[in-house]
Amino acid sequence: MVDKVRGLLVGRLQPIHKGHMDVIKRILAEVDEVVICIGSAQLSHTPKDPFTAGERTMMISKALSEYGISSSSYYITPIQDVACNSLWVAQVKMLTPPFEIIYSGNSLVERLFIEAGYKVTNPPIYNREIYSGTEVRKRMITGDDWKSLIPDSVAEVIEEIDGINRIKHIHKEGI
Repeated sequence: MVDKVRGLLVGRLQPIHKGHMDVIKRILAEVDEVVICIGSAQLSHTPKDPFTAGERTMMISKALSEYGISSSSYYITPIQDVACNSLWVAQVKMLTPPFEIIYSGNSLVERLFIEAGYKVTNPPIYNREIYSGTEVRKRMITGDDWKSLIPDSVAEVIEEIDGINRIKHIHKEGI
């Protein structure tokens, strides 16, 4: 039996956009499988986190399919925040398949996994000033072009769940 090398990517993915897709493709060039953790899975219906974990799971799986990424090369796991940061890595390990390499640009996530003895690497960021969840959500609110920043299948999910009206309704003090 051949052991597979798995990488772990943690992100809120609110929503998944073309920058995320580029990062996932690059990770899959380095490992056999990627575990995509939907961070802050308990949050939804806020300006920063408008979509539920279930909606994000649907967006991610449809986007990966749209990009031709085989379902045998990834796992999607919602991960809730834990009030005690030192316990968070144990929770991630409990809820995911085994993994060897952590891909994160979040300094807290990096630190927690380094202290737990994992190899941590920064994923290559793809055109971050344009491809960010904050930018996508801002454009949804202002009525600017947001669809060009995300996979077509993600735009379809957002339309199906009436996501634009949700974001506009809950947006009060910021994105």
